[in-house]
Amino acid sequence: MHTSTALSRITPSQTTAMTDRATRLREQGVDVISLSVGEPDFATPPHVVEAAKAALDNGETKYTPVGGTSRLKQAAALHFARDLGIEVPVSQVTVSAGGKQAIFHALLATISEGDEVIVPAPWWVSYPEIVRFAGGKVVPLMTAAKDNFRFTAADLEAQIGPRTQWLLLNSPGNPTGACYPAEMLESIGEALRHHPRIMVLSDDIYAPLNYTGQPHATLANLCPDLADRILTVSGVSKSHAMTGFRIGVAAGPEWLIRAMEKLQSHSSGNPCSISQAAAVAAFEGPEDFLTEWRERFRTRRDMVVGAINAVPGLSTPSPDGAFYCMVDAAPLMARFGDDMKLALHLLDNGVAIVPASAFGGRGGFRISFAADEARLEEACRRIAGAVA
Repeated sequence: MHTSTALSRITPSQTTAMTDRATRLREQGVDVISLSVGEPDFATPPHVVEAAKAALDNGETKYTPVGGTSRLKQAAALHFARDLGIEVPVSQVTVSAGGKQAIFHALLATISEGDEVIVPAPWWVSYPEIVRFAGGKVVPLMTAAKDNFRFTAADLEAQIGPRTQWLLLNSPGNPTGACYPAEMLESIGEALRHHPRIMVLSDDIYAPLNYTGQPHATLANLCPDLADRILTVSGVSKSHAMTGFRIGVAAGPEWLIRAMEKLQSHSSGNPCSISQAAAVAAFEGPEDFLTEWRERFRTRRDMVVGAINAVPGLSTPSPDGAFYCMVDAAPLMARFGDDMKLALHLLDNGVAIVPASAFGGRGGFRISFAADEARLEEACRRIAGAVA
């Protein structure tokens, strides 16, 4: 008995593995604070919950079109226009069981054996695994804390080769919180104009969580002439604390949307009908709660950044968005050996984080500050004590 060649190319997600390990320890009575998962700790807004209940009461429990209901596609098109500045017809919008599935289907539908995908690092753990599963080759584009974990157009040009198929772009980013301002995206767009075969997957799932004071910038809005080769992915998981609802939306060229739906018709089929009804309410309903959420996250960010930078051997820049800090622990590596050993040491001291190596980095770890202030304060105290 054996598994497939495609499956052998990938490894399990280290973020979920660390979260699962922390959960098992808590079930055994161990006091562990988990800062390993990217999930808002706020409650799903009441109007979204009520929409889900109403859908159940109305008997909306049957199959829907594979790519989502017309109502949700219209609501998603409204979201893309209002929140991201991207005007797209409903025919260029699709709905999936989470943003991850949209990314998975887009890459699987377009990558052939040996095609190259440029992935800025540190990266979200699933990006390179999906590329490898599809038979593609990951081309890392390394970024550094001194540059706020952002790459330039010149950095991109240096990585482009004859088989480059995609550039993956995540802003605000996971695991670094890096945001690309409009002028940087415009220069990246100018570089891409010289390479018409390259497509861009713009993952904007964290767009509502931007602390720069500037409007969110995205490539399809800034460079509309490139829109026919940009897939923009969004959703409700982070903006509305709906991670368990599993709804992602994507907008892009119609040929790609149809290809993704073709693949989805043979994988999951339609996304959950109840979740789709809830997502309509999320996109069409009030969003005033986001102002409070952003301020809470900003306060938590500042507290965590200050606490980490006060620990000898640890440092982190202040992220511009999302709810993660990428911590540099290089001065501690001579003592601990590598970042996985450091992560396990911190887990033994009651804090679950994710090693930088899970994200294509090294010598550090990612903290999620999507936790209440008291737990974050205690977690930082434990980290400081563990490495003292």
